Amino acid sequence: MPHRKRPVALAAATLLTLGALAVVPSIAAAAPDPGGPVKVNQVGYVPGTPKQATVVSTSTSPLAWTLRNAAGTTVASGQTTVRGTDALSGDSVHVADFSAYDTLGSGYVLSVGGNSSHPFDISADAVRKLRTDALAFFYHQRSGTPIESRYVGTRYSRPAGHVNVAPNQGDNAVPCRTSCGYTLDVRGGWYDAGDHGKYVVNGGLATWQLQNIHERALHVAGADRAGLADGTLAIPEQANRVPDVLDEARWELEFMLRMQVPDGRTNAGMVHHKIHDQNWTALPTRPELDNQPRLLAPVSTAATLNLAATAAQASRLWKSYDATFAARALAAAEKAYAAAKANPNRLAPASDNTGGGAYEDNNVGDEFYWAAAELYATTGAAGYRADVTGSSYYKGASFTTHGYDWNWTGGLGDTTLALVPTGLPAADVTATRAAIAAFADRLLTQTARQGYPAPGSGDGTYYWGSNGTVANNGNVLALAFDFTGQQKYRSGAYAAYDYLFGRNPLNQSYVAGYGEKPVRNVHHRFWANQADSALPTAPPGSLAGGPNSQLQDPVAVAQLAGCKPQKCFVDDIGAYSVNEVAINWNSALAWLANWAAERAGTGGTPPDPTPSPTVSPSPTTPPTTTPPPSGGCAVTYTSYNWSNGFSGNLTVTNSSAAAWPSWTLTFRFTAGQQISQGWSGKFSQSGTEVTVTNESWNGAVAPGGSVSLGFNASYTGTNPAPVGFAVNGTACTLR
Repeated sequence: MPHRKRPVALAAATLLTLGALAVVPSIAAAAPDPGGPVKVNQVGYVPGTPKQATVVSTSTSPLAWTLRNAAGTTVASGQTTVRGTDALSGDSVHVADFSAYDTLGSGYVLSVGGNSSHPFDISADAVRKLRTDALAFFYHQRSGTPIESRYVGTRYSRPAGHVNVAPNQGDNAVPCRTSCGYTLDVRGGWYDAGDHGKYVVNGGLATWQLQNIHERALHVAGADRAGLADGTLAIPEQANRVPDVLDEARWELEFMLRMQVPDGRTNAGMVHHKIHDQNWTALPTRPELDNQPRLLAPVSTAATLNLAATAAQASRLWKSYDATFAARALAAAEKAYAAAKANPNRLAPASDNTGGGAYEDNNVGDEFYWAAAELYATTGAAGYRADVTGSSYYKGASFTTHGYDWNWTGGLGDTTLALVPTGLPAADVTATRAAIAAFADRLLTQTARQGYPAPGSGDGTYYWGSNGTVANNGNVLALAFDFTGQQKYRSGAYAAYDYLFGRNPLNQSYVAGYGEKPVRNVHHRFWANQADSALPTAPPGSLAGGPNSQLQDPVAVAQLAGCKPQKCFVDDIGAYSVNEVAINWNSALAWLANWAAERAGTGGTPPDPTPSPTVSPSPTTPPTTTPPPSGGCAVTYTSYNWSNGFSGNLTVTNSSAAAWPSWTLTFRFTAGQQISQGWSGKFSQSGTEVTVTNESWNGAVAPGGSVSLGFNASYTGTNPAPVGFAVNGTACTLR
């Protein structure tokens, strides 16, 4: 669905001034240079995935291609496949497939017909780095707190914005645009995009996706829970024993909670749709120098349901880390859901676009379903279950049209119900997963027809935030792989990366700081180097909105008239309809980056992701299980430490000649470590001794097969590896 961002009050040749800051938006006469004819993922192809390039050529016969390494040595060669005219770009294209070459390295160049590509790597390093860079975007976008140089470097540091320090009028006591008799303290949260507005419906999707990064890892066997553990992100909360991705999501959720109408007031429990400047903020304007009044928009049913959904999701995820916050979040969620049911038609109008985007949404049935799904997954209450199962969106119905976006959220509820164990019938969960996989199949059919494969809208239209759609649909492909293990979905998800990293008609990496031709001049009030050389460019990991064939700003109109859909992009700060950033696009990128980093280098079929992590600190009776046949076993143990805590990851291999119908793993700690949470097995600990029994879904292990499991734990002082590994009393070899 379109982002429906707002027309900025910015004429093409208008001089905007704020203190010493001024900019004349640039409008060039020529369309963007598409670069050379050999289009590649100019960052890096992940080993074990398809490696394809698009070659622009009118030749009706195959062309010879060669792949050279950094030393100039030819390491592979072949012939292109002729594809002909590509509708989305207008190019006549061939495809060069060099998937068979899988040697790690940097500086590879693909040459076809005397033309060469940008250099690229064969490596997973870039997606692993993007895992944290894409999330760093959110700390940069924080409102109400200083952005400190120790986390972002001097170039990107700045004072807190909108905290009632002159010239700010601040977010500490914001009145309603239409008098409501109260003000709200709505400090905090993330600036939504390139301006200084904060929007609950955008924040809802972004918050859910960050929280789902963590929740998915709880329920998908073999997922890397340590990848975003405490201490992995450069944020102030990095040593509080809470996964950093949850800390970052909480920064926005706390703001959303503050947008709820207090008890005793008209519309109590409802949530204000947004808060932003009275008029459009001048470009550029540093957040701490914004001198405009701030105003609350009226409440909306959509915003209220966004809070209900994300706060309910947060409640179950925070329960083991901060029970008080979890209870507060659930209370707010239930209050919001009840208020929304009492006010089901409070819709944000399209006309409310002065100073901020309207974010209108005339159908909130999907939001009701999403919120009910999150509340049911958290509480198990019969009323929420009835609302879920009685909804027309139940069992993946929203995926019959498209995936998800800020105004199409049914799929978020489906994803939760497909991942989180609840009391729903197993057949219904299977049907929901099947609907996700069916939509993924339609995406693969769509991209198979494209010269530059990008899982987009599917109707040939590229609209505001098209790159967010590509990333979100990449997420659906990734989930389909999680649920089925079918390699076609894994390949499709990585192909979305290829497009975003440069395998597109403009040879453009749409991710700042990545590739030979990355975006630099995104539409942003602070990352505005093109307008003011004293200000920075976009930080690494920021995703530009992408091609928009509707051409909704003066720069795009001047430069891109007549453009084919995938070519309707220009890297210019004034081109806000194609080159803005937004939290819900970067959250989609962050989710996909986390998955891609985890799945890089592994092509195996994941087990069915139905189990719920369990742990019993001090059982009175040790767990029992049917002993497996006697035979050997081997254990691989790795850990990731942070301040007084760590994650341990175990791979247990059946090295005997007989299958295990079930298993019990035992080991012991030697330095007082205490397990707090485990996954892919039933953990119990008594003193130093740890016992893990299989879940119902991973008990059977064939000869040569293995099972992966892990845990979070605390330690004091040193943290040596556990010892004495055994399966059903038979000692294991430690690899």
